Parts: sequence; structure tokens; C-alpha cells
Amino acid sequence: MIIKTLLAHKQLWRAVAVFWTSIIFFLCLISSEDLPSINIKIEGSDKGVHFTFHFIFTVLWMLYIYASFQKITLNQTLKVILSSFLFGIVIEILQGFFTTTRSADVLDVVANTLGALSAGILLYFILNRINKLKT
Repeated sequence: MIIKTLLAHKQLWRAVAVFWTSIIFFLCLISSEDLPSINIKIEGSDKGVHFTFHFIFTVLWMLYIYASFQKITLNQTLKVILSSFLFGIVIEILQGFFTTTRSADVLDVVANTLGALSAGILLYFILNRINKLKT
């Protein structure tokens, strides 16, 4: 019952998805010198951040679509994944051309895409399973 109630609030999911998209945009384009630093250096942790950003991006936009239509199709899922992919490419281009402390990185796009694909595939099956249980 709680899950059904949460999944029904499309305005909430849209607001959260837009907010998260804005956070990604802001954090990826501000000067890296303005970000808080931690003294622990983990090799590849930047790729984990990209994966996580786009995993959550995909989850939130898919929940918005599900709340709007009470279902999620493969076509809608692919559109969200493609949107995440293109959004990541745009950010990398902007980092390359318009920032001085950031650089464009193809591996960031790969991490973004893997995050979006993982979330998209997982949520597609979960939400369709929920729909089958409702009927």
C-alpha cells in the first residue's frame, strides 16, 4: 500500500528528478577547487560518482514516468536511458570547453551509461512486476 501511494505522486517524482538533474549539472560544472575535498584517494572513485549520478537520474525519471502512466514500457525505459546518455555527453562537452579545472573524459560517459543501463533494466523489471501483482 505504501509503495502504491508513493508511486502515484507524479508531481513529487518530477520535482525530485528535476532537482537531481540540476544537482548533477551543478556539481559537474563547478570548479573542482570549490568541491569539498577528502584526504582519501580511491582509484576510479570519480567513475563511481558518475555511475551513481546517472543510476539515480534514471531511477527518478523512470519513477516519474511510472507515476504518470501507471506503467513503464520498454520504449519509455530506452528514452530515459538515452536521455541520461545524452545529458552525460553534454556535461562532458561543457566541462571540456567551458571549465578550467575539469576536462572531458570518455570514461565518464561510459560510467554514466553503465549507471543508466543498470538502473533502467532493473527498474523496468521491478515496475512491470509490480504491475503484474496489481492485476
